[in-house]
Amino acid sequence: MSALRIGPYTLPNSLILAPMAGVTDQPFRQLCKRMGAGLVVSEMVTSDVRLWNTRKSSLRMMHSGDPEPRSVQIAGGDPDMLAEAARRNVEMGAQIIDINMGCPAKKVCNKAAGSALLKDEQLVHDILHAVVDAVDVPVTLKIRTGWDRSNKNGITVAKIAEEAGIVALAVHGRTRADLYTGDAEYETIAAIKQAVSIPVLANGDIDSPQKAKAVLAATGADGLLIGRAAQGRPWIFREIEHYLRTGEQLPAPTLNEVEQILLEHLTALHAFYGDVMGVRIARKHVSWYLATLPGAKDFRAQFNRLDSTDAQCANVRGFFSERNNNGEGVAA
Repeated sequence: MSALRIGPYTLPNSLILAPMAGVTDQPFRQLCKRMGAGLVVSEMVTSDVRLWNTRKSSLRMMHSGDPEPRSVQIAGGDPDMLAEAARRNVEMGAQIIDINMGCPAKKVCNKAAGSALLKDEQLVHDILHAVVDAVDVPVTLKIRTGWDRSNKNGITVAKIAEEAGIVALAVHGRTRADLYTGDAEYETIAAIKQAVSIPVLANGDIDSPQKAKAVLAATGADGLLIGRAAQGRPWIFREIEHYLRTGEQLPAPTLNEVEQILLEHLTALHAFYGDVMGVRIARKHVSWYLATLPGAKDFRAQFNRLDSTDAQCANVRGFFSERNNNGEGVAA
């Protein structure tokens, strides 16, 4: 896999942490970067700058200490608002602007944003031109293969994007109507890759080094976006990178390493969000990390009742100590 360039930036590898609302906050971005992601992207930020003074929005913005190049994803359906959001994010330190036309969530689609935009190709054109013209940094785009299976207009949208000056295009191998159900398909991504000359990144169901290699072979894509498979398993980036480079599978992390990564992640979440919100947000991450380990279900039930940072860390240590005493390993 050759190095991936996005505008002036050459990434260390072609594996990108897909932006996920409620997941890819700063602690998780920093962790995935350390675990081998070539680029990490912020959570989706609304293009309505009037909403930015809420605590929720302010936490989703770029922060000092974010890994470079700093990429921010914006969402909305109004070209002028998106252009303004892009400008403001660049002022705050964003080095790449990513436009979301891939999110299938009703909350997003009902406002004619995310993948709902794919229905209106003229609006896609207007948004992309407005944002590209508004900023001096590279602009990337995330789409799905189309609106529904009988309206797969991904190729048309990709050509509009290339013509507008989008520098890289991520394609999720499902339509808006598919949401996250069924299996992702890669034929459309392959066809889009053939239709444009900008880098195309494949996204959807890439959950192992072998799958990553197969998807690259099937699509000819220039890189991969990894989303849900990184939840509770941030080391998937180094595993895929190593396998693509050497053809060898890295051994699964030891229980001790998983414990260390999880405790560091908890500490970062507590520090970033403060004790109350940090404790709440840590619960879902802990459940992802422990999902494949024996005894996780019972542990999770009582862990979710804990309401202090110290208790959370102590309980995680206790859980791993018990697993170690039982001689249990980590499921890959």
